[in-house]
Amino acid sequence: MKLQAQIESWLHQQWSKKGVFSLVMRPLSKLAQYYIKYQSQQPRAQLPFSAPPIIVVGNIIVGGAGKTPVVLALCEYLKNQGWQPGIISRGYGVTINGPARVGQGILSAADFGDEPSLIAQQTGVPIAVHPQRVQALTALCQQHPEVNVVIADDGLQHQALPRDIEIIVQDQRGIGNGLVLPAGPLREPPSRLQHADWLITQLPARSSMPATPAPTTANRSVTMRLQATQMQQLHTGKRLTFGDWLAQYRQCSMTALAAIGQPQRFFSMLEQAGLQLEQCIAHADHHPIAASTFSQQTASILLITAKDAVKCTDISDPRIWVVHVAPQFTPSTWLVDLEQKLHELTLLG
Repeated sequence: MKLQAQIESWLHQQWSKKGVFSLVMRPLSKLAQYYIKYQSQQPRAQLPFSAPPIIVVGNIIVGGAGKTPVVLALCEYLKNQGWQPGIISRGYGVTINGPARVGQGILSAADFGDEPSLIAQQTGVPIAVHPQRVQALTALCQQHPEVNVVIADDGLQHQALPRDIEIIVQDQRGIGNGLVLPAGPLREPPSRLQHADWLITQLPARSSMPATPAPTTANRSVTMRLQATQMQQLHTGKRLTFGDWLAQYRQCSMTALAAIGQPQRFFSMLEQAGLQLEQCIAHADHHPIAASTFSQQTASILLITAKDAVKCTDISDPRIWVVHVAPQFTPSTWLVDLEQKLHELTLLG
């Protein structure tokens, strides 16, 4: 595990309790809370055009909480129902000094960021990236006037961005020790959960732990479990169902590599699916995985996430297989309810 990933893991351990680290950092968290309160009182941007309904998908806890699978599922569902969604994102890790970048289909992770590239590739919908989400929104609507619903990937704390629906995603960490950064893992106080339209909690694939109850009866609580559905050989593009792939390769030696927010969650999912992993290699979120990292491995099979795969398109190692996952929601009807709200917003607009 790389140093940055080790530091992140240690911090999450400290943030799961109210220990010495938390106590020492609390004065700084008090200052952060004042800043968060000030930011929350800033007005939304007044758009010079009529924007379609905007759905914000975000989280209040740092680190990967499962936003991307939610964005993908939401986008796919709305497409199947006849909507024409578009995506806006920050483009984390990419420097954008000029206008927003707009693209569709196969996009370079170096130009758009790994998550936007993954979303664009898997959904085929137009996507715009810029640190200022309003600029991304403006560019998307100008270049793709056919878009009639916008999904903002990770725009919860971007106060200037208007929004009609908010979805907060969390994982089994919940709110950790309940404190904001740096004494705790939260970007906003726990009370922020009360204002979301939906609260989605990602649980381990075979977990029996109960869903986190919604903070108020106004919230709608959903659980999500990710399961491997397809395997794709990076070098050839060959795809197999997970069951067929498992029957063919189960006895091979395997190493898993991940550069995501919570890499252990990926490793655990594979182990719960019946894979025997000889080694698990974790990198910090968004970190590029060099070709030399793969070539140094001796296992017969190297497993990576779909998010990492968009950064490895120039690597031709036939041992690399991409694990594609799909979310299972409980209740699954939350998407139906969300679409109904979109229809209501469209009529009101």
